[in-house]
Amino acid sequence: MTLRPDLAIIAANVAPGSRILDVGCGDGTLMAELRDRHGCDARGLEIDPGNVAAAVSRGLSVIQGDADVELAGYPDGSFDYAILSQTLQTARAPHLVLDHLLRIGRRAFVSFPNFAHWRVRVSLLWGGRMPVTRLLPEQWFDTPNIHHVTVDDFRAFVRARGITVEGAWFLSDGQPTSAAAANFRAEHAVFLLRR
Repeated sequence: MTLRPDLAIIAANVAPGSRILDVGCGDGTLMAELRDRHGCDARGLEIDPGNVAAAVSRGLSVIQGDADVELAGYPDGSFDYAILSQTLQTARAPHLVLDHLLRIGRRAFVSFPNFAHWRVRVSLLWGGRMPVTRLLPEQWFDTPNIHHVTVDDFRAFVRARGITVEGAWFLSDGQPTSAAAANFRAEHAVFLLRR
């Protein structure tokens, strides 16, 4: 099974045997990898019933729920890692979701598409329309993305909230790229955070 590049980064940086909560886990691809190859106790929360069914059919412990609502019910420090991959920009209250991630998990991985990537900028500049790209394939009226976060926005956000960045990875065309000018060059960002 080949992992999406951001998920591969997360999997490579999770300590074996960890307790994991994957919020917005999709069909459980990352959870299965962490369970099968890293011996992790992985749990998931997913809003889409079809994805929940797919994950459960893989023998994974996934419940249907909305991160904006359900995370409040999890006890403090329940997991070693809470993971939010490509979900932050879809949350109604991303600041509260992030607070819950860092309360529930000792560390949190957060990955998101960078809305300041140069291709997005060019599309807006020359076409005057919201871009449709490989990583942002939906039209503006049909996208689940309701918060258009950039690498620099996220860095300022965590700094203002006193959150420590333990690691940051940036991807362009699915390949690692340097942190230099990441706000312009990276299509995707992955951060490892702690309080």
